[in-house]
Amino acid sequence: MINKAILVGRITKEPELIFVNEDIPLVRFTLAIDRNFMNSLGKKETDFIRCVVWRKQAENLAKYVSKGSLLGIEGNIRVNSFENEHNQRSYSTEIYCNSIYFLESRKNINKQQGDNNFNNNYENSRFNEENGNSKFDKNIDIDKEKETNSEDINIEEEDILPF
Repeated sequence: MINKAILVGRITKEPELIFVNEDIPLVRFTLAIDRNFMNSLGKKETDFIRCVVWRKQAENLAKYVSKGSLLGIEGNIRVNSFENEHNQRSYSTEIYCNSIYFLESRKNINKQQGDNNFNNNYENSRFNEENGNSKFDKNIDIDKEKETNSEDINIEEEDILPF
């Protein structure tokens, strides 16, 4: 059987780190994901997907992510059942995250929150929990690379292509 979910969306509110049994970090959060098509009114609808992340990934999420941050997640779908206040069986569906991808740099998140502009630069940080350890991929600051590797290029008018 296969149970795998891969999602990319924006976190809807500030993550709140809690501890289960006093020592296991946990963050529950919701991703807002736009659908790929328009409704009858010509507007995109948004799905709000509940997600759960545990341990070191939960700590990293709470530390580095804020409302509006673009995240990618990999995980599996879990359906939980419980009795509600009317003694009826209720169900909730959540994604239990195995991997989280931070798809924006902190600089871009701050800029977006400040003036709602999107920047084409990004860095991808992957936090993947394996055997209780987190891996960190190398991040490159694209703006800094452009500054240090930029050279003036002279283009003659006859070198310009007509398209």
